Formats: sequence, structure tokens, C-alpha cells
Amino acid sequence: MSDYDAALSPSTHDEESASLARFANDVHYYLKLQPRQLPSRYLYDALGSALFDAICLLPWYQITRAETRLLAVHGRSILAHIPRLTTVVELGPGSGQKLATLVRTDRHPSTGPGGLEVHLVDVSPSALALSSRTLNAVGDLHVVTHEAPYEVGLAEVTRVARAGRTLVVLLGSNIGNFDRPGAHAFLGGIRAALASGDSLLLGADLVKAERDLLLAYDDPLGVTAAFNRNLLVRINRQLGGNFDVDAYSHKAIWNDQESRVEMHLASLRPQRVRVEAADLDFEMEEGESIWTESSYKYLPGDLVTMLEHSGFRLVEQWIESDAGFALTLARAV
Repeated sequence: MSDYDAALSPSTHDEESASLARFANDVHYYLKLQPRQLPSRYLYDALGSALFDAICLLPWYQITRAETRLLAVHGRSILAHIPRLTTVVELGPGSGQKLATLVRTDRHPSTGPGGLEVHLVDVSPSALALSSRTLNAVGDLHVVTHEAPYEVGLAEVTRVARAGRTLVVLLGSNIGNFDRPGAHAFLGGIRAALASGDSLLLGADLVKAERDLLLAYDDPLGVTAAFNRNLLVRINRQLGGNFDVDAYSHKAIWNDQESRVEMHLASLRPQRVRVEAADLDFEMEEGESIWTESSYKYLPGDLVTMLEHSGFRLVEQWIESDAGFALTLARAV
């Protein structure tokens, strides 16, 4: 047994085993679909999360900078709309910098006694560790992490939430990873977890020129390509796959009809793939692809309609016109 293994508690071993089992089951299911697919949440292992942080620094990917600007300029107004705020829940916190930008503006009397309790929910332990360090450095916050899918972590939070108002934060256009029915269902699930009067802050990327969208998801430096292909590296490492990573090319496609950017991994030659832990064998033809991510883009009014249909009422919407990004604050009714 290694020093690392010896230091793990039985519960940690159990959680890691369960996580790998879910990963293997998902790989078995999604890679047998036509077209072949992989859930985008598995892009974010430690290396994938680091590569995504690098993507956020690229000049062609403006989401993070646009959203941060909106939070810096309007953060005080956002929080002023939520009297007696005691609990903030961020689903998918990334590095934690954006939430830190928001809560640093919290210097007004609407916050409940005892300061803010911040809950971070993500399936990536490295993202949770980084965002927790970032927010603990802000001060006057009690930070709790939940290594879990969004809906599971949110349910955990609602069982222990303090008296006062709760704000759920879904930034980075994470809502864009859901198809339209899935987005409605996901927002409905958030609403079901909240009390009437609680709030949701939603960040969403807007429809813009196709050239700009494709540059954001297929950058000239190849960082997004590395991020995408790392998913195959992860399957090889954790599940005993034999993907030839060099035999797959990264492709970004704008699907105008569905209003989404799609990321694919296209096979450059015929090949046979084995994933040991998923008990899966399959063949890929030259040009056949694995669909790894969808990023849906919105019109501002569509966001409001979707929130209203999910049980929320619009409070205010702020738009960064140059980058084409919207922050929408809505209240549970």
C-alpha cells in the first residue's frame, strides 16, 4: 500500500470506488449510443480543470472576463436585491474567483447575522480545493465543499441551510451544457430545492457571430483541443482504455438550428477500442466522432422565459454587450 492509500479513510476509498463505477457505467452506456457520446462532466479531472482555467485566459474565450466584469460592476446591486442573505450555493465554482468577486462587494446590512455561509458543489475535487482556498482568503465566510453532482450537492445544502435567504449561483454559462428540455428540468429542480423568496443568479453566453463562437471553442493555440482530448487520456488512465489519443482530432461545430456549439473527437483512421473497466469493445470508422460537449447559446429574452417557466420571477438582468454575455437574477415564487 502506498503512503497515499494508507492515508485514505475507508469512506474515502468507498467514495472513490463509487465514483469510478459511475464513470465506467456512463462510458459503457454513452459510447454505445449513436452518435457516440461522453458526458461533458468527465472533462474536468485535475488536468482537465487546469486546462479549462487556461482556456479562460485565452483572448478568444470571453465568458470568464465578461462575467467577472459584470459581477464587479453590479455585485453590490445583486446582493442588495436579497435581504437577509445567509447562504450562497455555487454550482460548479471553478477557481472560485468569480464568486469571490461577488461576495467581496457584500458590505451592506442586508446580510444576515454571522456573515455568509458559502457552499461549493462540484464533481472535481481539484476545483473544490482551489475554489475553497480562494474563498477562504476573502474572510468573513464559512466555506463548505460538496463533492457531488449539482442536484445531489444542492439537496445536501438545503438540509442544513441556516435561517435566512439562500442564493444559488450558476455561472460560467454552465446552463449551456444542458439541452433545452434538460435546462428547464434542471432549473425546475433548483426551484424545488429553494423556498419562496430565495434567489438564483444565472450566467449565460448569448448568441453571436459564428466565427467568434468557433474561435472560442477551437482556439489557435490548441488549448481547447488538449482539454477535449484529455478525456480520452482520463479513460485510459482510470478505466484501462486503449484510446490512441493521437488518432483523434478536436472539432468544434456551430449548430445554428439548435443554437449550440458542439465539441467532437473525430477518429482519423479505423480503429478498435477496448475500455477494460467498462467491459466495452467497439470499432470506430475513419471520420466517426465522439460528441463530448454541447454549449447552448441564448437570447436575453429566452433566459427570462425559461426562468419564468421554471418557477422564478425576473428581478434584473445585466448584459455585457461587447462579449455577448448576460447575468440574470431571478427570485423563486
